[in-house]
Amino acid sequence: MINRLIKAIAGTFIILSVLLGMYVNQNWYWFTFFVGANLLQSSFTNWCLMEDILRKVFKIKD
Repeated sequence: MINRLIKAIAGTFIILSVLLGMYVNQNWYWFTFFVGANLLQSSFTNWCLMEDILRKVFKIKD
């Protein structure tokens, strides 16, 4: 459950930031870069900030 939520949130953030970068300001691409970098580091370290946020703030379990 939590992995599906993380993928959905990451995908939404990427699509939204690309659209904002295209139509509002190019600096929104930095947000896209941040999300991608977070996904990459989580594949190596097996730690994801969004997972911690979902578990601690929203009390979502596996």
